[in-house]
Amino acid sequence: MILDDEYFMRQALQQAEYAFEDDEVPVGAVVVLNNKIIARAYNQVERLNDPTAHAEMIALTSAFNYLGAKYLPEATLYVTVEPCLMCCGALYWSKLGRIVYGCSDEKNGYKHITQENWPFHPKTTITKGVLEEECAALMKSFFRSKR
Repeated sequence: MILDDEYFMRQALQQAEYAFEDDEVPVGAVVVLNNKIIARAYNQVERLNDPTAHAEMIALTSAFNYLGAKYLPEATLYVTVEPCLMCCGALYWSKLGRIVYGCSDEKNGYKHITQENWPFHPKTTITKGVLEEECAALMKSFFRSKR
C-alpha cells in the first residue's frame, strides 16, 4: 500500500463521514508524522456546543498531547476543506510543516493566500485540491440535505 497524499486524505474523508453521520458539517482531519497518523478528528461543533470545535483544532490538540509538544514542524495536516481563519491562526502557532486540503471553501475558507498575507508559519507549505471532488461532494450532499 502506498502511503501518499491521497491515502491520508482518504483517512481524513473517513473522519468527515463520521461528522456527516453525527449531523455535523462534514470536515475531517488527520495529522501525520513520519508516515504515521498520530491524530484523527472531525467537526464536533454541535456535539460539544463549541464553535471552536473544528476538525483541525481537535486534531492539533490530539497531536500535541500525543507528542507532548506544542509545535509540529515535521508533521502534515490533511483536512478535507480549506481551513478557516480561526484554524489558520492555530496552524500558524503550531508551526506545522505542511498542510494538505481537499476542496476550497469559498464562504469560510481563508482565501486570497499570497506571500504578502500568508496566514501560516513561514516554513509551512500548502498542497490543495487532493481528492477535491470527493471532499466537495460530501459537503454539497450535507448542505443539500439541510435545504
